[in-house]
Amino acid sequence: MKFCAIIWKEVRKAGKPALISYFVSGEVKEMGQRLSGQNLIFVGFALFSMFFGAGNLIFPPFLGAESGTLTWQAMAGFLLSAVGLPVLGVAAVALSGGLSKLAGRVHPAFAFVFTLLIYLSIGPCLAIPRTASTSFEMTVLPVLEEMEVSMKTVIGNTGITVGEAAQYGYSVVFFLIAMSVAFRPDKLTDRLGKVLCPALLILIGVIFIGCLLWPMGPYGSPSEAYRSGAAVKGFLEGYQTMDTIAALNFGIIISINIRAKGVEQESAVVKDTIKAGMIAGALLALIYGALAHIGGTAGRVLEDGANGARILTLVAGNLFGSAGKIILGIIFFIACLNTCIGLLSCCSQYFTTIIPRIGYRVWVFLFSAASLVISSAGLNKILAVSVPVLGAIYPVAIVLIALAFMVPLTKRWPAMFPCSILLTGIVSVASGLEQGKTAVPLLTWATAWLPGYSVGLGWIVPALVGMALWGVVSSSAGGGQDQEY
Repeated sequence: MKFCAIIWKEVRKAGKPALISYFVSGEVKEMGQRLSGQNLIFVGFALFSMFFGAGNLIFPPFLGAESGTLTWQAMAGFLLSAVGLPVLGVAAVALSGGLSKLAGRVHPAFAFVFTLLIYLSIGPCLAIPRTASTSFEMTVLPVLEEMEVSMKTVIGNTGITVGEAAQYGYSVVFFLIAMSVAFRPDKLTDRLGKVLCPALLILIGVIFIGCLLWPMGPYGSPSEAYRSGAAVKGFLEGYQTMDTIAALNFGIIISINIRAKGVEQESAVVKDTIKAGMIAGALLALIYGALAHIGGTAGRVLEDGANGARILTLVAGNLFGSAGKIILGIIFFIACLNTCIGLLSCCSQYFTTIIPRIGYRVWVFLFSAASLVISSAGLNKILAVSVPVLGAIYPVAIVLIALAFMVPLTKRWPAMFPCSILLTGIVSVASGLEQGKTAVPLLTWATAWLPGYSVGLGWIVPALVGMALWGVVSSSAGGGQDQEY
């Protein structure tokens, strides 16, 4: 009771509910300097473009096909985790002054290691190579297969197959294009927000309107996985998009673009970054809804084993024939290219702060070259590594975001950060190791008993225990001292 009373006292001391107070008072005051409405929209478009990659294209149609008549219940949960969490991530980092400062509230060593792992995982080690591999499989590979090119034929005495050579050649061109755009991070709003994003939205709109005019059929019956608790299942599917991790990093590029438009005051940059995040979130929600409808109308005619990519291929081909497949290929290319450009930019920007001797453009080139080599491993091998790694990092990122909005409490009891992150990290690492087929016997056995562990949510209870435990201990000891961040 004493702990709860202190919490209420701290919230009341702010004069408003804690979250609203943090957004509109003190921390983000109007400074008389802001982006114009048009520029703000284009910055939001640029952020949407960086979020919306191939994975974002694939998940919603599959959800619509699987959930059938329960599509919109499932989408409610999906939007909460696939849109709500990333938008909150953008806001949390902006309000905290950057990912390093936010993670630094746990410990300086943790801040360095965690931030480095985040940038490497969404950068050259996993996510950037995946953009090239995915776009190759959705743009070039279908064309070669339709031309009946034998992908396994070895070229001369080189030991290299036709498929490997095609993928490598495509990746070279792909990364050259991405690198040339990423060389100017301050111009991403003009190139992504004003050109590539509208083109992507128009092409997706063409397929969506086609589905409205010539639907393949009504929504089908929901699959077994969605018949009970469609919203919960949708939330878990959205959780798997992993966009929350990207949200922690894209803020640095968005702030550069906002400053390039003449906004200098830090508080104004923070406020416009949050608004851009909301615009990007609204666009994501609209496009996810359209893609879910596309999948829902195709659900009854799909065969077992279909995935989001095959659903989109079927629908586009059914609507527009060969032209539909070309449209879909361009959609995947633009989506992957946008994400690749954003990731190259934010990763290179971060590494210039660690090793300033190496310039920004050199880092862009190095990350492009490394991603080119890794992408040659193929999409399946990249996914086999990325799933357990991202699974270990993702829960920690979510808890960091949650703590960023608990300012009155974390200022009084700053040790809530390391305590909750420690317990979350133990469970998430155990889950990641298990996904990577490297279980630690005692740890895996213990964490498997946690509620939600089987669906990847076993970290929630330890995170809450870490927050509450430190609060109870501190209040029993007479309370804590307010700490300024």
